[in-house]
Amino acid sequence: MKLSKIFILVLTLTLSASVLAQRSDVQEPMVFQSKQQEERFNQLTRELRCLVCQNQNLADSDAQLAHDLRAEVHEMLVAGKSDDEIKLFMVERYGDFVLYRPPVQENTYLLWLAPAGLLLIGAFVLRGNIKKRAALLESTPNDEPGN
Repeated sequence: MKLSKIFILVLTLTLSASVLAQRSDVQEPMVFQSKQQEERFNQLTRELRCLVCQNQNLADSDAQLAHDLRAEVHEMLVAGKSDDEIKLFMVERYGDFVLYRPPVQENTYLLWLAPAGLLLIGAFVLRGNIKKRAALLESTPNDEPGN
């Protein structure tokens, strides 16, 4: 009985030590040359999608890839690249998916037109149901009280 308790204690300490021994990179604060540059950085990271999280932008994501991409955007900003150059670099490297608002192109027509198409289909279905219901109500004899 005592040997099993010692074994469990050693196993617990070993697992705890391995968790504590994992290396965690410290994220150094990003230094900007001006307030405008910082605002541009914030705007760009809100417009670019985290490729790991997919439903978060780079500014909100805690994924390691998002940290790396934010650092890359920061380096390009400090190097004097424009917003369009940074977005173009990201699109060339990761595809249109990296943009929250992908451009209207042949390969994105479905993405842009699908909501309007679904809305039209829903309107036609609703119109058909209303007409059927109105016709059904007109054809049903009314039971009047007092007759």
